[in-house]
Amino acid sequence: MTHQLKDGGQVMHVGMLARVEGEGGMHIEYRDGKVVDVKLNIFEPPRFYEGFLRGRKFTEPPDITARICGICPVAYQSASTEAMETICGVTTTPEIQLMRRLLYCGEWIESHALHIFMLHAPDFLGYESALDMAKVMPDVVKMALRIKKAGNDLMTVVGGRAIHPVNVKVGGFYRMPTVAELLTLRPALAQSLEDALAAVELVSTFDFPAMEQEYTYVALRHPEGYPLERGTEVVATSGVRFPVAELAQHIEEFHVEHSNALHARFDGGTYFVGPLARYSLNFDQLSPLAQDSALKAGLGETCRNPFKSIIVRAVELVYALEEALSIIDHWRDGYPPSVPVAPRAGEGIGASEAPRGLIWHRYVIDDEGIISDAQIVPPTSQNQASIEMDLRTAAEQWADLDDHMLTHRCEEAIRNYDPCISCATHFLDLRVKRS
Repeated sequence: MTHQLKDGGQVMHVGMLARVEGEGGMHIEYRDGKVVDVKLNIFEPPRFYEGFLRGRKFTEPPDITARICGICPVAYQSASTEAMETICGVTTTPEIQLMRRLLYCGEWIESHALHIFMLHAPDFLGYESALDMAKVMPDVVKMALRIKKAGNDLMTVVGGRAIHPVNVKVGGFYRMPTVAELLTLRPALAQSLEDALAAVELVSTFDFPAMEQEYTYVALRHPEGYPLERGTEVVATSGVRFPVAELAQHIEEFHVEHSNALHARFDGGTYFVGPLARYSLNFDQLSPLAQDSALKAGLGETCRNPFKSIIVRAVELVYALEEALSIIDHWRDGYPPSVPVAPRAGEGIGASEAPRGLIWHRYVIDDEGIISDAQIVPPTSQNQASIEMDLRTAAEQWADLDDHMLTHRCEEAIRNYDPCISCATHFLDLRVKRS
């Protein structure tokens, strides 16, 4: 909806933007043909999870923090368990780490499939929604549902259920899945791998707006593989690298008036976390098949176009499915599900790579394991400033577009991030004010 203001300015108002998670608004103001103000207004009420955690036992964060998100609960569980195990000086077994990685693969599979096909592809294919897309491209939507179901089923077998898994604990799991249980998943995962390769090929044919952004990319890094459930260090395109334990020394959270989610700075500046950062900083850690699919899709070893994030997610989908199949094929029965963890006073940080990017938790506990302080830093919070920069670039670069096309381009720029403002209503308020 568009209307003129009394002072001659113009406002474009979109009452509801579908295909993002959460409640927020966007404000763009032009003066004399130039963009003078851009705000991503997140007005969804704070949910105070960090406050809920204070005074709770150190064993409770995996179950409490999983409720923050219905799409990426494992990311919260992984970061919280790693933080607590770090504080308590506990090292889990290689088998527990493998099973955590397998569970994380399930989350990447279901989340990436949801975003690629249901939330983002309609932008490039010219449909208002996945339902409209299904009328014309039913095979593509069926493929998406197959892949997502394979990820959900994997989370159910390993985590106890697909949404807010209940099998995760500090120290490992309550029980290990059996070889027989895991093998039931293999046919669907193998089919999904073929589907994912087809997905990379499909999304590579999309018409991508030309936009390159020189953000500081930040991601985890691990010598033994592409970062999912953990990393040994944090790396950045600025050349900075440091242990995960030092995250709080480099990332500063701060409040802005127009958002109920905290913004963040990395070494004093704006930065970017997510698939583009992971891919560009860890291309060498992808499997040969994933690397080959990326190069055939037209990507280089780095990617700076945020609109091409859909290709990178499809490549990560290939990797996660390969990784899941490999872990299942080498799994054996009889591994202990957990190691004992006794509380001790201290402070610790745990980090993992959520589908949307680096997530980290910091906790302080006393000798009895009671939490006295908690800090949770999700990827969308860290990316808010980058989203606003993309919106400014889009509004300036495509200012000659009509209101409808400019609105659509700005909506795309937001959905590039797959922002998880919340896990409830998909709503965004877009305002473009021209004068």
